[in-house]
Formats: sequence, structure tokens, C-alpha cells
Amino acid sequence: MTAPELLDLAVSDLEVSDLEVIDEPAAARAALDPIRAQILALLASPGSATTLATSLPLTRQQANYHLRVLEEHGLVRLVEERQRRGLVERVMVATARSYALSPVVLGDSGADPARMDRLSTRYLVAVAARMLREVGDLARRADRAGQSLPTLTIDTEIRFATAADRAAFTAELAETVQRLAARYHDEAAPRGRWHRLIVAAHPSPAGRPDPRPTPRTTPRTTSRPTSRSTPRPMEEPT
Repeated sequence: MTAPELLDLAVSDLEVSDLEVIDEPAAARAALDPIRAQILALLASPGSATTLATSLPLTRQQANYHLRVLEEHGLVRLVEERQRRGLVERVMVATARSYALSPVVLGDSGADPARMDRLSTRYLVAVAARMLREVGDLARRADRAGQSLPTLTIDTEIRFATAADRAAFTAELAETVQRLAARYHDEAAPRGRWHRLIVAAHPSPAGRPDPRPTPRTTPRTTSRPTSRSTPRPMEEPT
């Protein structure tokens, strides 16, 4: 089997995830190794030690070693085995097309909003890290159960003319969110479920290209309670 034939295997038939959140320290160490990171990128399409050795400064034996480490930590998996020149060639694929590291891999030193000043920029970063940790774990559990996870994402850009406009927008947005939360919150709903709602904004990085003229939103609908009551403040997870 030639290298192009290996890479032509249909990735769509392999159930490769778009994104996987790594929350095991040992798996994180394996993925952060520069050579293994390159292997994971190349194995977004199926390949073997032989095909990797043609793309990286590795021998086939060295590529096999790195593949075994990645497989041990669940970052690549076997697609098929083929006979090649009297040897068994193992065709592998990455478990995801891209990866993110959960702050869990840092243990007690991982970002925690409870340890931050709520008015600081670092609090926003810590909340984003918590969301990565929680949603990554929830998504993994939903995948294992064969269920979808109800989420909502709104990602857009706005250009304020003045700092006063930014402050006025912030006040109006906070008031609107509080009104909607009071309208749809139901603490007594028998089948209700708590959701986190996070609203954040930050300046766009300098030197970035002009944004597209229309907002980008990717909502996915969620069920909502029919009766209403006053919401309680969001608590930090214990």
C-alpha cells in the first residue's frame, strides 16, 4: 500500500472529532512534545509509521515509537493493519482534528475564578479556562452516551466610537441579560437544569484584519421552563 493510498482513506468514515479537550496530564505531555504534535497534525488523515517517516525527520522505527506513545494516551487509534513487504503496517488516525488543553492538567495551579479578583482581566481568563474544563468534560460524557449537549455560542465583533459608548453598551447589555434571566429562570421546574451564562468582551488583537461586516452567531437551541421565578446568583463549582 502506497503513502497516497493510506492518506486517501475516508476520514468521514472514521468518526474523527473536530476537537478534543485533553484533561490527563500524561496525555498533555505526550501531545506537547514537538514531534508528536506534528504527528497529530499529520494524522488528521490516516497514515502509518512509513508515511510519517517520509514527512518528518524520523526513521520508521522512531515514528513507530511516537505512535505507540500517542496510542497509549488515547490520542491516536488504529484504523487497520496491512501486510507490507512481510511486515504488518498499522494505519493510524488522530482521535481529533484539533486539541485543547484543560486547566485540569495543571492540577491545583490551574486557573480558578474563585481565586481571582472579579473585576480583573485575569478573572475573564479564568472563567474561559473553567468553561473549557466544564464543557470539555460535559461534551465527552454526552458523546459516550450518544447524546447532544445543548449549548449556545454568540461570537461577534463591535467597534465602539468612544469609551463612553462602550460603558453605555455594557450597562444596557447587563440590564437586558438580567431581565431575560428573570423571565426564563425557573428554580422549581421538575425537569429543569442549571446552565451557565457567560458574557464577556475584550479588545481585538492589534494588527488583525478587518472583521466581516455581519455578526457571526452559532446558536443551538435549548429547552426552556414554562414558569418563572427570580434566578439565584451563579455559584462557583465545588
